[in-house]
Amino acid sequence: MARVAIAMSGGVDSSVAAALLRKQGHDVIGLHMKLYRGPENEIRNKSCCSIDETIEARLACHRLDIPFYALDYQQEFRETVIDYFIEEYSNGKTPNPCVMCNKKIKSPLLLKKANDLECDYLATGHYAKVSFNPDTGRVQLSRPQDLRKDQTYFLHGILSTELKQLMFPLADLIKPEVRKIAKKLKLASANKPDSQEVCFVPKDYRTFLKNEMHEIPFPGEFVSVSGEVLGEHHGLPFYTIGQRKGLGLSDSTPYYVVKIDKDKNSIVLGKEEDLYSQTVSVSNVNWVSISAPEKPLKVSVKLRYAHHGSFATVFPESETKIRLVLDSPERAVTPGQAAVFYQDDILLGGGKIESSI
Repeated sequence: MARVAIAMSGGVDSSVAAALLRKQGHDVIGLHMKLYRGPENEIRNKSCCSIDETIEARLACHRLDIPFYALDYQQEFRETVIDYFIEEYSNGKTPNPCVMCNKKIKSPLLLKKANDLECDYLATGHYAKVSFNPDTGRVQLSRPQDLRKDQTYFLHGILSTELKQLMFPLADLIKPEVRKIAKKLKLASANKPDSQEVCFVPKDYRTFLKNEMHEIPFPGEFVSVSGEVLGEHHGLPFYTIGQRKGLGLSDSTPYYVVKIDKDKNSIVLGKEEDLYSQTVSVSNVNWVSISAPEKPLKVSVKLRYAHHGSFATVFPESETKIRLVLDSPERAVTPGQAAVFYQDDILLGGGKIESSI
């Protein structure tokens, strides 16, 4: 059996994942990351970073009789996730902090700690699957049994070299089965709600930005797709592609945000039909399960976590930059979000949406 470090969040998924590893006979060590506590250490039931999580992670490890380590990564989280979140909004983009957290915090930092503790693997409670493809000779990342809880979208930034050290014990379970196991083991997290929000944004992200930004965003012009000035906006960070509410404008049919122009400090508004695009530029592409393709590649792509997925063709421009041509136009493709590529259930890779046409 192996020596396995597992990321313990205090939630039901990581607790059951640890229990399964113990049952399999592995030597298990619990690692809990202190990432963000907020200005008043508030308790928030659906956040993965509230103060009560440390207590619950410790109790879960005690219940399972495994060692517990609390790791303070608050500074790293601030520098690589929160500051990134603020900077992206300042530049007129809509970031996905959970992608950045998995890419910069959870994988590399926890893997280093696992290696320091002489562990063979790092496990997490993510719903994803690692397997070996004998045809390519590579380890690959794929969707889990429970497609409704599929978290591979958030894991596309994992380096292919890291993948062989990762374990996802929940790969072949569905969420009701996980909760059933937790109840049987009398884990405190059995009925705990899933984490559903950005852990460091207490309420509205706009209020968070106002409090955290060093410079007050300048107002600018709302302009139509034809260039007509329609009104004044309150600052680029407070808007996102596809937004309809809060524009302060009325017409016979609704206006939507269709483009945010950082250089001109303007926001382009259009109608429903103006929200659709078919060509997408993607940068910072990380190839997880395959080598960077040299020829056009047919894929299905998720353009945001809740996206149903669309068929498209990847046209490589370099190892880390591609042009994505969708089979059919998609609504509200948003710069700053991730485009993640699949073939069947295999996650090939993904990157950051820069722009769309």
